[in-house]
Amino acid sequence: MQHEQEKHGVHVESGTDKAAELCEQVREATAAKTPLTITGGGTKAFYGRQSVPENAQAISLTEHSGITHYDPVELVVSVRAGTPLSQLEAALAAEGQQLPCEPPHFGASATVGGMVASGLSGPRRPWSGSVRDFVLGTRVIGHEGKELRFGGEVMKNVAGYDLSRLMTGAQGTLGIITEVSFKVLPKAPAVAGLRLEMTLEDALRRFAEWGRQPLPITGAAYHDGALHLRLEGGNSSVPATATRLGGDRLDAGFWQDLREHRLAFFDPADPRPLWRVSLPNNTPPLALDGDSLYDWAGAQRWLRSTITADTLREIVTRAGGHATCYTPGTTEPFTPLTRTMARYHHQLKTQLDPNGIFNPGRLYPEF
Repeated sequence: MQHEQEKHGVHVESGTDKAAELCEQVREATAAKTPLTITGGGTKAFYGRQSVPENAQAISLTEHSGITHYDPVELVVSVRAGTPLSQLEAALAAEGQQLPCEPPHFGASATVGGMVASGLSGPRRPWSGSVRDFVLGTRVIGHEGKELRFGGEVMKNVAGYDLSRLMTGAQGTLGIITEVSFKVLPKAPAVAGLRLEMTLEDALRRFAEWGRQPLPITGAAYHDGALHLRLEGGNSSVPATATRLGGDRLDAGFWQDLREHRLAFFDPADPRPLWRVSLPNNTPPLALDGDSLYDWAGAQRWLRSTITADTLREIVTRAGGHATCYTPGTTEPFTPLTRTMARYHHQLKTQLDPNGIFNPGRLYPEF
């Protein structure tokens, strides 16, 4: 049974605590050395390697839900992993607050655990920070079937190793995230969207120029022959900046469609693989065949192309970046690790998951 409590500005929306049952499942899997496939809402199941051991058992977090602590004054919220992301965002919005990293849902059943495990952020990421930047602490079930707590609920908690942020983006390969504490921020009082028609070369030049100025930009994308901007900030600075930059007004829905891959560019019927190319700031256009959409002021580029993975990654690596394939079925969606990084990954996996039961092979064949 769900209920809400409020005391001294602290909100609690209790759901269902399944931690004890989850711990028992992990203990049984460890004893039998049975691989576990960690599942949530399933909206990001496409992201990563699809190799699942034949004897793997599914362990679901969807019933382990609820906001356990929310203090709008302190800008801190703690929530169980199976909580729908939309539920968390609605609770924050009711207080005029938000997750600044603007994480994508990719479906109505998206959960908080999936958001953290995937580590994906939206168009605001270069200006506000990534999912990892707002994780204060986590509760994680380790290979012994015990729920461990890492970090805390304050920004200055720096005792020991920062395993909470390490879990972000690990795709559940290091343990099962059961609860996460986040830093949240107020929503901006003023928002404006602009669309300025120009060439790609001019857009990249503007990105570089505006990046050196104190402008209230929180979204910058080049799409369909036009530069798209989002301004967020004070009630005076946003209108003044919009007037200065000019252009046509842009509906706020564009940024949601970009975040959720609902623009025509991301049409799933397109047979060409979809690649996310991450590059250093101010990288010029690369010699890549296909169609591109530039986000994050050019630092993130979406590519529709039939170019081979090896050729693409060779070109991108020379430019100082890396490429990830978002199309399911790709043998190796992530850029292969260097020998040094592979050794670190292996040592970390061995320490935290010695029996290799947590999402084995999800990131790389050996992990």
